[in-house]
Amino acid sequence: MGHSETLPTAGVLTEWVKDARRRTLDLINDLDDDQLMGQPLPTLNPLLWEIGHVAWFQEKWLLRHANGRPPLLSTADSLYDSSAVSHDTRWELPLPSRDGTLAYMAQVEEQALEILDRPPRPDDVYFALLAIFHEDMHTEAFTYARQTLTYPPPSIFKAKLAIHGDEGKPLNGDAIVPGGVFELGADLNEPFVFDNEKWAHPVQVNTFRIARTPVTQGEFAAFVEDQGYHRRELWTEAGWAWREPTAAQMPVYWQRGEGGWLRRDFDRWAPLELQRPVIHVNWYEADAYCRWAGRRLPTEAEWEMAASLAEKDGAKRRFPWGESSPKRELANLNGDAGGCVEVSSLSAGDSSVGCRQMIGNVWEWTADAFLPYTGFVPDPYKEYSAPWFGDHKVLRGGCWATRGRLLRNSWRNFYRPDRRDVFAGFRTCALSP
Repeated sequence: MGHSETLPTAGVLTEWVKDARRRTLDLINDLDDDQLMGQPLPTLNPLLWEIGHVAWFQEKWLLRHANGRPPLLSTADSLYDSSAVSHDTRWELPLPSRDGTLAYMAQVEEQALEILDRPPRPDDVYFALLAIFHEDMHTEAFTYARQTLTYPPPSIFKAKLAIHGDEGKPLNGDAIVPGGVFELGADLNEPFVFDNEKWAHPVQVNTFRIARTPVTQGEFAAFVEDQGYHRRELWTEAGWAWREPTAAQMPVYWQRGEGGWLRRDFDRWAPLELQRPVIHVNWYEADAYCRWAGRRLPTEAEWEMAASLAEKDGAKRRFPWGESSPKRELANLNGDAGGCVEVSSLSAGDSSVGCRQMIGNVWEWTADAFLPYTGFVPDPYKEYSAPWFGDHKVLRGGCWATRGRLLRNSWRNFYRPDRRDVFAGFRTCALSP
């Protein structure tokens, strides 16, 4: 935790607990029992297991660890502890029924709210936030699981909010970011910080040019049409070792239609949205595109600097637009738009150097491996970061399905470089300033 006086009040925590659980249930309540199990895949969990897991996590840390309460379900640890229960076995576990799982979730929520109904202690606040943000990350995973499994879009996303860009006026070119010493990482005054962001530390960054917007579907289609997936010289050794056995020839949810490229959006096929960001591409694909375009991926420090740099005195902003929390006119978050919007949209959310949508719309791959900052110390939830250092890549910025309360410019996400199922795209940098 940081040392801020701006921790959420008990009332805000109570509403966030309820809101996170509502979102979980909204994302699964229209699925039948077979859909809640789904097919075994290395990138997914059975949704019936996963909703029980988010409740177990809340129970483990807030009810049991912080408040010494006894387990509500005697078998919970043997079912839902993701560090102890092998991924491949989760489809075979003796899980409670749907009704039993929902009853367990309701019990945990009731006791969590009871704890927060009294003046919460610092530990209550910390572990309540840990459980809320953990559930927020899983609700994003539930959303991309529905995409992976070709389920219909969640009903809460079907009524899409109209967010209009400057249609016909693409935002081209690069922003020039002056070099200097930059404080990479989270500020000590943040009310809640995951361990991999701790703490802000000086790094030297050279002057660089970064794209004002993420790469669009139209731009990526040009790479595909120029045989980008078949040109060995565009791929790293590891990237080619991924591409060959997978026989990837285009992004995972694309296909050629009679009238041009189509993209699968949940359970329907639609023409490419040429001015929306490319999404569901992995790090290897992003890196190959950069070589084709004569560009490169930004480093973590470059990305955070372009998002955070204030106009004066080199200070950092918490968000690209300033200190205020995300709103609909600033960033595409929370599932409000039901998907990505055009890269020209939401100009009010620009960073001071002129980069658009650095928060929301699509996660952005960076060049860097996911590694600890100097002096890293794991937080109580030791399995959050440390097991993944080294073989994952860092993504920044959040996507259309990310909960806004989770994010800030310094927030680090991380996935293996072969993951194509997550809501990830990228922006590029010039090779020289």
